[in-house]
Amino acid sequence: MSNEPSPNSITRRTAITSALAASATAAIADASQLQPQPDTRRQSPRRYQMKKSINLWAFPYPERMNLRECLQLARNAGFDGIELNYDLDNDLSPRATAKELRAIRAMAEKIGIAISGVCSFLFWPYPLSSNDPMKRQRGLDLAGQMIAAASELGTDNLLCVPGAVHIPWRTDHEPVPNDVCDRRARDAVTRLLPAAEKARVHLNIENIFFNGYLMTPQEMIAFVDSFKSRYVKVHFDTGNIMLFQFPEHWIAQLGDRIKNTHFKEFSKKGTDHSLESFRTLLDGTTNWPAVMEALDKVGYRDWCTFEYFHPFTHYPEALIYQTNDALDRILGRK
Repeated sequence: MSNEPSPNSITRRTAITSALAASATAAIADASQLQPQPDTRRQSPRRYQMKKSINLWAFPYPERMNLRECLQLARNAGFDGIELNYDLDNDLSPRATAKELRAIRAMAEKIGIAISGVCSFLFWPYPLSSNDPMKRQRGLDLAGQMIAAASELGTDNLLCVPGAVHIPWRTDHEPVPNDVCDRRARDAVTRLLPAAEKARVHLNIENIFFNGYLMTPQEMIAFVDSFKSRYVKVHFDTGNIMLFQFPEHWIAQLGDRIKNTHFKEFSKKGTDHSLESFRTLLDGTTNWPAVMEALDKVGYRDWCTFEYFHPFTHYPEALIYQTNDALDRILGRK
């Protein structure tokens, strides 16, 4: 009698083994389907540890929404913070008392949204490098009030425009020679710095192509480093250099000098070089994956603030929600 297994027994054993293997393969396939793979068509495949913020200029404030409504809308849409703007009227202005500013801070805390920084358009009518000494002094006075306001609001970020050779959207600005602009800008920051250091508020110098000053990373680095103070940093704006340069290149060179950012969209395909040239996020030519990789590489973990000057005429809430969704995709949160 032979000890060889019968053909039938081999067939049964093979069938059982094959069935078990197939079941295991199916289980693995099911598990992989439960863990969707990153899709670069939808969002960044990486999650970045940065915070979402939006500037108040994107809201119809104060004409159609009050400040509380803006803060609540930003929170409801999913933002971590909001950047407030200092002007000559409204809630955040020279008329606001310290008590009133602290009340705004308390209101934001109650709503559950941080104040990511203070910004202002007042650096344009009152440039710190103006040929008019009265405008220069008014600009310094206002900047000093902004420092105090930022402190009361609980933020350590103040965007600072230290000088301008040219301001194309203002017909009342007399051009300032580059060397004169540089001298006056340095003097202005030097005079503001003691108050900023005492309040622990950073003077974050913004890069702006339109003003013809600090046009390269090297110039910005030399300017910021010359003060030898931890309270003079950079407010880096992705859109303000897109006309001729690329934000990811600046970021790599500025490194940890970047204390705050503006995420502004710009299209190199357009011919409009005014403030109207900025677009909603993702509707431009900015290489956001490269920008995010550059920010991450230099160790940036702070605010990514959308800045836009044109609230939607109809259904303005849509812009806020659209922007939050775009930032979620840029940051890999989706």
